[in-house]
Amino acid sequence: MRLLLALLLIGNCCAGSDIVRFDDGRTGSSPDGWTIAMTHAGGAPRWEIVRDGTAPSPPNVLAQVSRDSTAGRFPLAIWDRVSLRDGEVSVAFKTVAGSIDQAAGIVWRYQDSNNYYIVRANALENNLVLYRVERGTRVSISPKGLPSRSYGVKHDVPSGRWNRLRVAFKDATVTVYFNNERAFEAEDHTFMSAGKTGLWTKADSLTYFDDFTVERKQ
Repeated sequence: MRLLLALLLIGNCCAGSDIVRFDDGRTGSSPDGWTIAMTHAGGAPRWEIVRDGTAPSPPNVLAQVSRDSTAGRFPLAIWDRVSLRDGEVSVAFKTVAGSIDQAAGIVWRYQDSNNYYIVRANALENNLVLYRVERGTRVSISPKGLPSRSYGVKHDVPSGRWNRLRVAFKDATVTVYFNNERAFEAEDHTFMSAGKTGLWTKADSLTYFDDFTVERKQ
């Protein structure tokens, strides 16, 4: 009986959820508990807390405000508080501007700035795409049920308004949701160990984020 109780306590300690709303941070600064990084070269990323009264939980949001137009430049904001293998991550986002890209992404199983998974929504291309970034090389992962070279799925991604992107991952299976609707499922075995989670943009994307939510699974 004591052994069973101990096992239950161990399992429960690994489950739960965390929500980051950015409202306690100082505007114009990067939030506490986050590491700013970037994949590939280009102008330095700038993640800052800004005010937006239209946010899902006003007044503050996290924004990637640097506008360097280098096409292969991926600014990252990595949350340091949790590392997990299986779970769910979601975020509300609003693409504000960008001529090269208007992108918002979620990162998980992050090992370092050159090795992680990412799913992103793009308001210029109107699509959702899952990638692995391995040794700095980004490779798209085709959705199940589509040809092997399929590049994500087409989906309306409205610019200038709040949307919600969510990813659930367990073992090698990944399920992507957009605005609470299931978009696609995929499978990949590249990164199977626990890693951190975070946010991603590309090139000159000016993107706002709010209600970053991490759910840890047992």
